[in-house]
Amino acid sequence: MSRRRRARSLLWIAYEHLAMVIGLAALAAICLVWLPFAMLLHPLLPRRIGQPLGRAFISGGSRGYLGLLALLCTSRFDLSELDRLRGQGPLIVAANHPSLLDAVMIVSRLPNAVCVMKASLLDNILFGAAARLARYISNSAPLEMILNAREELQHGAHVVIFPEGTRTTRFPIDVCQPIVGLISKRSGIPVQTLLIEFSTPYLGKAWPLFRRPMLPLSFRIRLGRRFPPPADIPAFTAELEAYFRTELSPSAAVS
Repeated sequence: MSRRRRARSLLWIAYEHLAMVIGLAALAAICLVWLPFAMLLHPLLPRRIGQPLGRAFISGGSRGYLGLLALLCTSRFDLSELDRLRGQGPLIVAANHPSLLDAVMIVSRLPNAVCVMKASLLDNILFGAAARLARYISNSAPLEMILNAREELQHGAHVVIFPEGTRTTRFPIDVCQPIVGLISKRSGIPVQTLLIEFSTPYLGKAWPLFRRPMLPLSFRIRLGRRFPPPADIPAFTAELEAYFRTELSPSAAVS
């Protein structure tokens, strides 16, 4: 009996390694297929055509990628609550950030989402060209970032931003930055929070890229509280962080 269990365990570990390879290779393949088109179309197409085209491909590609993970890699994604945001007009979408998959999950259900990204990702060989075509926003210059976000919101987009500024290192959430409140105050647009829950922090800050996942993977995104545009940025930032901390605590998950 122990031999059978050991054999099953070894087979499962092998499958987890295979799932990791499939997942990473599929993401790279999707990016590489779109790369030459995005590079050519960005300077050729006017913004009014290139931007929605770029966002449509990213959203559709993300849906396809998550479908592949669900089919071949024993992954479960409960993202249905995000569909309620469609047609609600412009919103600042603020979420906790446990994993590299967070933005992929969000944009898969929000076709007019524009992400605030690290400047280094806009120069990344895999993601940069697609992000530039979709007119994603760089975080390199704070004032320019705020103005670009406000412009996107004026045109009805969902601006996706992670208040922590990077993936979480001290769960349930790291210290939140004031940028969400600044964008909301300057634009007059409310902040819709998203609560990302997960079985294991796969592809989190402390999870090496080539470390096998612990399958099955399970992700769920819940709609959280919607905050009105703030008058006091420090107070709002503290309230936002406290809200995430309360809602993402283990006791909240149990209840």
